[in-house]
Amino acid sequence: MNIYIGNLAREVTEDELRTLFEPFGEVTRVVIIKDRYSGESRGFGFVEMPSRAAAEKAMKELDGKEFRGRNLRVNEARPRTERRKPRGW
Repeated sequence: MNIYIGNLAREVTEDELRTLFEPFGEVTRVVIIKDRYSGESRGFGFVEMPSRAAAEKAMKELDGKEFRGRNLRVNEARPRTERRKPRGW
């Protein structure tokens, strides 16, 4: 199950995010989305967990929890939609 994590502090690392979710079960992938130009965190990321039950427990426990000075927003990730290119591309 793919989990969205929002309102991340800019300095949070993928290792820290993995450590935060591992007490709830196996974590197969962690990605923090970065700005393509500056390389800085955009303040959100994704965690993938193979067990739906573990992922749901993690979402319930961590949503709204304070982490590195920010209250996390944690919920099931929506499927990615194809973006249309602007006219003239």
